[in-house]
Amino acid sequence: MTAFKAAVVQAASTPGAPLAAAEKGAALIREAAAAGARLAVFPEAFLGGYPKGASFGAPVGVRRPEGRADFQRYHEGAVELTGPRVALMAEAARETGVFTVVGCIERDGGTLYCTALFLDGDKGLVGKHRKLMPTAAERLIWGFGDGSTMPVFSTPLGRIGAVICWENYMPMLRMAMYDKGVTLYCAPTADDRDTWLPSMQHIALEGRCFVLTACQHIRRGAYPADFDCALGDDPDLVLMRGGSAIVSPLGKVLAGPSFEGETILYADIDPDEVVRGKFRLRRGRPLRPAGRVPPDRGRNAARRGQPRGIGGRGTRHAGDGARRALQDPGLRRHAAADRLGHHGVGGGRAQRRALQLLQRDGGRPADRGAGPAAPAGRGPQGHRRQHPGHRPVRGEPGQRGPTRPP
Repeated sequence: MTAFKAAVVQAASTPGAPLAAAEKGAALIREAAAAGARLAVFPEAFLGGYPKGASFGAPVGVRRPEGRADFQRYHEGAVELTGPRVALMAEAARETGVFTVVGCIERDGGTLYCTALFLDGDKGLVGKHRKLMPTAAERLIWGFGDGSTMPVFSTPLGRIGAVICWENYMPMLRMAMYDKGVTLYCAPTADDRDTWLPSMQHIALEGRCFVLTACQHIRRGAYPADFDCALGDDPDLVLMRGGSAIVSPLGKVLAGPSFEGETILYADIDPDEVVRGKFRLRRGRPLRPAGRVPPDRGRNAARRGQPRGIGGRGTRHAGDGARRALQDPGLRRHAAADRLGHHGVGGGRAQRRALQLLQRDGGRPADRGAGPAAPAGRGPQGHRRQHPGHRPVRGEPGQRGPTRPP
């Protein structure tokens, strides 16, 4: 793959004028394309708006009428995927050839979803990702994604996927994206804190992928005058201050973070850097860990006359060493004696088989010593013999075997 330029768009939505946001987004796609960008990432809820500071009149146990009216207006400003706002941005993506990832508030019946849309040139809207777990009070107004919309798209630029805002703190979701081979990890967000960039650097290093995160820079004046905002009503009050950035697969910040205002940040992306990053941290199907042997040497060992103490799971022997151990009667006797020393002669199949092996191979190993003779009716360590179906009770001899013989 050849290198290309990517852009993260740090721009304010227009919550009081839904169509204006789409028109602004289309113009920003064309601006990014004119600067040479082939990939553009927009913030969370760029279409539909992020209701920063709104409570929707819902203290615990109460839903006020004015809050219901606020939700009605927010619902009406949300996006239908077949509507004109998505079409405007899709047209700009088609015209420029810029692959675009844009956050929106999707309306589906009576439910709203925080969604990331994928616009791929002539193909138009090729997919979406619905936020799986809205954060805190977001759960009052947004539905939960069901996990069926977690795509990663193979493109000439790389494999593109999106994880929204605090979904990035869900380890198994990140693992799912890495498993799908994401190389261009897009993170639309509303988090403008100083701690956000280190999280993005960690993800870039963890997944060995480029991370492109976009956050709005928006002031109170962008919202309607009657917007219920707990943070204040000064038009110049900054509700989200940006912090957009692009990070390389080795954690280097290539662009941003920017907190100064609305802007577009650019960085040159070298897809080969993903492969170079995996030199030290590859991902894929793991090899069998050292110290393990094939499962049939453990689970089925007793059936074939092999004590689990050598061939079972967790053994320290592997490969040729394990095979040599299984062929050595002396080692088998040691293993059987250890098994009996720990557990007595209980009703377990492995213990019974160990006793049979011990008897077959000539009793206890010579270097362990014969020890005193056991009383009649007692096992090798002096424990009472038990019938095969017996389960010892607490405090009964044979419940827990003695320590290993010296």
